[in-house]
Amino acid sequence: MIDAGELRRRTAELLAAYPPATTDRLDFLRARFDAGLAWVHYPEGLGGLGAPRSLQAVVDEELATAGAPDNDPRRIGIGLGMAAPTVLRYGTDEQKARFLRPLWTGEEVWCQLFSEPGAGSDLAALGTRAVRDGEDWVVDGQKVWTSSAHLARWAILIARTDPDAPKHAGITYFICDMTDPGVEVRPLRQITGEAEFNEVFLTGVRIPDRHRLGEVGDGWRVAQTTLMNERVSIGGMRLPREGGMIGPAAKTWRERPELRTHDLHQRLLKLWVEAEVSRLTAERLRQQLNAGQPGYEGSGMKLAFARLNQEISGLEVELRGEEGLLYDDWTMRRPELVDFTGRDAGYRYLRSKGNSIEGGTSEVLLNIVAERVLGLPAEPRTDKDVPWKDLAR
Repeated sequence: MIDAGELRRRTAELLAAYPPATTDRLDFLRARFDAGLAWVHYPEGLGGLGAPRSLQAVVDEELATAGAPDNDPRRIGIGLGMAAPTVLRYGTDEQKARFLRPLWTGEEVWCQLFSEPGAGSDLAALGTRAVRDGEDWVVDGQKVWTSSAHLARWAILIARTDPDAPKHAGITYFICDMTDPGVEVRPLRQITGEAEFNEVFLTGVRIPDRHRLGEVGDGWRVAQTTLMNERVSIGGMRLPREGGMIGPAAKTWRERPELRTHDLHQRLLKLWVEAEVSRLTAERLRQQLNAGQPGYEGSGMKLAFARLNQEISGLEVELRGEEGLLYDDWTMRRPELVDFTGRDAGYRYLRSKGNSIEGGTSEVLLNIVAERVLGLPAEPRTDKDVPWKDLAR
């Protein structure tokens, strides 16, 4: 059984063999993965040691103290938070060996090809088609709201393989090479001025069957693993006290006493308490993950994340008065990551509007929490057993 003492010993051996001050960053990350110290709860040979997930903090603390480089998790969050757990659960041995190491080291960026112009909130209505042709699948369709598609080498993709089956039953899950012919990425400029999202057009893209995850027609079940992990990674991220959106608002309050009013004080106190409750709840959710797969509670965390971000950023803009109406830079950029705290209050206010859409709309998540967490009666669905091809679109 791997315990904290054993992890500290192995971490010390890694640091002695690959001193961070003199070792190339990528070489160090590869060595860390091979030593099983990337994600300790993963199996041996896949970046882990089969240790309890809670012990990852022991490794991270030792490496941070030694000044070791990390894998820039914000830049590769889709790979770490969504693709990796899905590949681990449903991938073949060959797929796990091929994809997990460069995913974790950041050598290969991933994106998510799920949502479509006509299938966002109702994702199972997707129309992108995948047709079998020998040992390949030929994919045609359009995806939208794809973060990091302009940087990605690989994508997790769901497509319809059986239009005669009900919409949830005729979907298959694939890994798509974003450099293949027929993949076109176009920027979607947002209200912030940036184009962090993209739309992706797939025209005759050939995906080998060996890049299928799970069984044919079982893509919806596979996708649930991705979606539950996505919501945990968005709403349940580890933050220090006053981390995230509440930090800049509290900092402004302390440093600018001339901006204070009684009403703003009361609202800030309320949001500070809610942010702290959300942070501690996220910590409890991560502890639950130590025992297995994420549950639907992640949907509740993602709901709270979106509401709090929008309320806090609105308060911050109001607190700053006329300054809050300023905006630093409308330049069209295609950033590598979203930096909520590195820019001004105007950016945070505008960017947070997308929090209630991305990763599942708040309206859909409310239904999930009601039905799957609280056990309330489900809304009536008339299309559940109807073949996809017969649905009105």
